[in-house]
Amino acid sequence: MNHLVLLATLIALGSVPVYGTTPATVSGVVCDSSGAPVVGAEVELMRPDLTVIASVLTNSTGRFRIAVSPGRYALKAMGETFLPALRENVRVRTGAVINLTLNTLYEAMQWLPSEPRNGNSQKDDWKWTLRTAANRPLLRWLEDGPLVVVSDGSGAAPKLKARILATGREGTFGESGERVSASVEETPSNSREFLAQVDFDPDSAAGMESMLGFRQDLGFAGSVDSVAAVAIHPEIESGGSEGLDEAVMRSEETIHLGDLLEAEAGSTQVFARFSENSPNTVFAALPFATVAWRNGNQTVRYRVATSVPESEETGEGQGQAWVPRLAVSDGKLALEHGLHQEIGWERSTSNSDVALLVYADRIDNPVLEAQGHSGAGDAVSGLLSDPESGLVRVAGRGFSSSGVEATVQHKLPGDNQVRVSYATGNALVLAGTSQAASTTVSPTNMILATHPHHAQTYSISLSGTLDGSGTRWRATYRWQPETTITSVAQFSNDGADPYLNMQFRQPLLRRHDGVTGIDALVNLQNLLAQGYRPYVLSDGSVLVFAQAQRGISGGLAFSF
Repeated sequence: MNHLVLLATLIALGSVPVYGTTPATVSGVVCDSSGAPVVGAEVELMRPDLTVIASVLTNSTGRFRIAVSPGRYALKAMGETFLPALRENVRVRTGAVINLTLNTLYEAMQWLPSEPRNGNSQKDDWKWTLRTAANRPLLRWLEDGPLVVVSDGSGAAPKLKARILATGREGTFGESGERVSASVEETPSNSREFLAQVDFDPDSAAGMESMLGFRQDLGFAGSVDSVAAVAIHPEIESGGSEGLDEAVMRSEETIHLGDLLEAEAGSTQVFARFSENSPNTVFAALPFATVAWRNGNQTVRYRVATSVPESEETGEGQGQAWVPRLAVSDGKLALEHGLHQEIGWERSTSNSDVALLVYADRIDNPVLEAQGHSGAGDAVSGLLSDPESGLVRVAGRGFSSSGVEATVQHKLPGDNQVRVSYATGNALVLAGTSQAASTTVSPTNMILATHPHHAQTYSISLSGTLDGSGTRWRATYRWQPETTITSVAQFSNDGADPYLNMQFRQPLLRRHDGVTGIDALVNLQNLLAQGYRPYVLSDGSVLVFAQAQRGISGGLAFSF
C-alpha cells in the first residue's frame, strides 16, 4: 500500500510544470457599434498602471488572443477612424474572454451629453493635471514629487480631498519665512472637478497667493480647464512703490481625435501693479497651443508658448508657481515672456522614455535675480526688491536662442528611476564683475553689462523610495557654465533646477488607505551655492547674481 501511495505522489508531482505557473490567455472579439467585426484593430495588454506588455492585431473575424501569466490587467483596443476602448481590472486565472466595442467620434458625441461617465469607474490619477501657459503641469500627484491631488481607488465614490502644509522657507523671492498652504479638491459630479488652494504668511495680514480651478471633462472628446490665481505681496517694493498685486486667469481646451491626434490650446491673462504709487500697470495675454500625433509608443509634437514656465522642482505649496515672473526695467514693472516654438519626437516603453526636440526662442524681459548685500540701497531702490529675503529682481536684455534638447528616462529596480538630459542654446552672462567708482551704478548699467552666450547644459535626476522606511527622495544636478545667470532652454518643461538640489518626504503617520496621514518634507535648492556672480557697485557694495539662490524649506503636510 505504501508503494502505491508513493507512486501516486510521484505521478502527481510529475504532472506539475517545471517552470512557474500554467500560462493563461486573454481572447475576444473587437466589433464596431453595429456588431460588425473590426479587422486589423490593435489590441494592447497593459499592467494596472497602464504600461503596455503586449500588442496584437485582430484577424479577419475581429478575434484576438494573447498569452499571459495569471494576474490583473487592462485591455485597450484601437482602430483607424475609431475612438479607443479601454477595459480595466481584468482578472485572468486560466483564461478570460473580453469583447470590446469601438465607437466613432460622432457616435460618442451623440451619447456623451445624455449619458455621463459611470460614477463607479476608476478615476484617472492624472485627471487633476492643471497646466500653465507653457503646457507644464500645474498641480498634480507625483509618486516622488509635489503632493496636491490624490486618486480614488476602483469603485470608490467621489469624495473631498484636502491637504494642509506648514513650512518654513529661506532664500525664496516673495515667500521666505513661515508659510501655510491649504489645498482642497472636490468632485461634485462625475464630469466636473473643482480645486482651491491658498498659500499665506501667518505673520502678514495680506501676504498670500490663492488659486481656484475648475475642470469639465468631455469624455472622449477632451476637456475644458479654467484657473484663476491671485498673489498679494505687501513686502515687495521698488522705488517708492509698495505692495505688488498679481492676478492671472488661464483657460485651456483639450481635444482628442482618437488615439492618433491630440490638440491643446488656450491663453493666460496677466494683470499686475503696485497697490501704492504704482508707476505702471502690466496687462498681457499669453496664448499657447500644442498638437501631438501618436503612432503606437511614438509621438511627434509641435508646441508654441509665450509664457516662460517656472521649474517643476520649486517645491510644494509655492503659490507663485502659476504666476509668470515679474521684474523691473527702467523703473517700470516688466513681465517675463517671449515666443517659443518646438518640434519634438518622443518614444515611450514600459521601462524607458526617450525624447528629442529642436526649438527656437525669443525671450523678452528675462528675469535676473540677485542677493543684495549691505550698502546696495541706492541700486536696489531701482529694482524689484524683497526686504524679507534680501533678494532683488531686474529685467535683462531680450535675446533670441535656438538649440536642441535630448532626454532619456529609465526605470531602475526597486521603484527607482533615473533621468539624464542635455540641451544647447543661449543664456545671458555678465560681461564683468566691477564698475568704475566715479559714478553710481544704475540698473541700466547692469543690464548693459549682460549679453547672450551660447552654452550647453547637462542634468541628471535620481528618485525613488527607500524600502522599509517609505522615504521618498529626489536628487538632481544640472550643470552649465557658472558665468551664465539665466537658464539654457528656458521654455523647457523637463528641466531640473540649476546645480545640486534634494527633496525628501518621510511618512510619519499613515492610515489604512496609504494616503491620509502626516508627512515631513525637506527641499534643498542649490545646496552648494554654485553659479554666483558678484557685481561690485561704485560704493563697494555687492549684488550677487545667480540662476538659483541657495534655499531651504521644510515642514509638515497633513492629508485627509
